[in-house]
Order: sequence, then C-alpha cells, then structure tokens
Amino acid sequence: MKIKIHTEFIKLDALLKFANVCATGGEAKNAVLEGRVQVNGEVCTMRGKKIRPGDTVCFETQTIEVCAP
Repeated sequence: MKIKIHTEFIKLDALLKFANVCATGGEAKNAVLEGRVQVNGEVCTMRGKKIRPGDTVCFETQTIEVCAP
C-alpha cells in the first residue's frame, strides 16, 4: 500500500497507526519494540525513527511505501 505524507517525515509508530496496520498507538509501539517491523529491509526497534518519502516499512503481511503528495 502507498501512504502519502505531507510533512518531511513521520515517526515509525505513528505511521503504523496512520496506515491502519495497528489499531492503537500502544500496539504500534509494542510491534516496533519487539522487532516485528522492518524499515527498508532491516529490523528497526526505534519507534521514533523518522520515516521519509521513499522508505518502505514492512509489518506482518503489510508493506507500506511512503511517498510525497
């Protein structure tokens, strides 16, 4: 799925909630801290990681491509 952001970046946990792949912010935080999320092919455990247009985030069966508007 493609998600357009209108800012320079979005934090990883906020992106998971914004894209509706996690129901709550707490669920998104736990998924990241447990190492279940990949950013550009690498496991990321920093929930505040800045995700910018061009980045790809994978969580379970969902792949999110972040793009500019």
